[in-house]
Amino acid sequence: MSALATRHLLTIEDITAQEIGTILDIATSFKEVNERTIKKLPTLRGRTIINLFLEPSTRTRTSFEIAAKRLSADAVNMSGSASATVKGESLVDTAKTLDAMDADLVIIRHAMAGAPQILARCMRASIINGGDGKHQHPTQALLDLFTIREHFGSFEGLKVGIVGDVAHSRVAGSLLPALKMLGVETVAIAPPTLLPARPDVFGVETSTKLDEVLPTLDVIYMLRIQQERLERSPFPTLREYAMLFGLNLARLKNMKENAIIMHPGPINRGVELSSDAADAANNLLLYQVNAGVAVRMALMYVLLGGESDGAIA
Repeated sequence: MSALATRHLLTIEDITAQEIGTILDIATSFKEVNERTIKKLPTLRGRTIINLFLEPSTRTRTSFEIAAKRLSADAVNMSGSASATVKGESLVDTAKTLDAMDADLVIIRHAMAGAPQILARCMRASIINGGDGKHQHPTQALLDLFTIREHFGSFEGLKVGIVGDVAHSRVAGSLLPALKMLGVETVAIAPPTLLPARPDVFGVETSTKLDEVLPTLDVIYMLRIQQERLERSPFPTLREYAMLFGLNLARLKNMKENAIIMHPGPINRGVELSSDAADAANNLLLYQVNAGVAVRMALMYVLLGGESDGAIA
């Protein structure tokens, strides 16, 4: 029986704060497994997991594939160019086709918000949202929470600033409500044109002045400008954006002594992060990448009832 009340992870709101803690605790065990010479468990042997990535991805797709294989599941990768969607097949028909093959779990990335919900309605398999449009990316939020907890030991007393293209970021769409759920003080920092039309829906503080807020933050989470999702330029130039909202050497010196930098990747060097900030010792981007494998293993484990099919040992 699954450790979660849900069969799917379509949005971060599908799980509770307690369930987030359960996933992070199990991920801690899998992190130790991933540090072994032999990184393999029989936990999900015989299960079929499909990565249906109809949008480009490096970190998310690869870490889901590695996570599945380390749990001994049969992992199948499907890209947009290799699926019948390029021939005009609807997402519903694609879902029904995969359902007929008796997959156990499908991870979907799609350019349109709501695509994971369509699969959940059409398939018997469990569904994980690997990122849908400008909506949500719940597993990114989970690995970010794991990274923060591993670094600080807990979430208590922390202040997190999410900086950049909040309006178009599915990362922010999941991380902001997740942090609120855990009671973490959070502020969204961006130009007015890159904040949602109704920033109050996130229920967090907002600011348009990075330099005023920066010295108070324990976590500075930098977002990439979502150029592919912008209908028009929300600021005059990238250079001006970098001057006002980019993390550079001068701003590194104004951070708290023990503060950390996070970023979901890929980085646009010279825009949201200068090379000094991208390569700084307190930049945990690569730790986030590493954490992604353990967290996604943990999520597969709990969604597919792994605890009754083999131990983490």
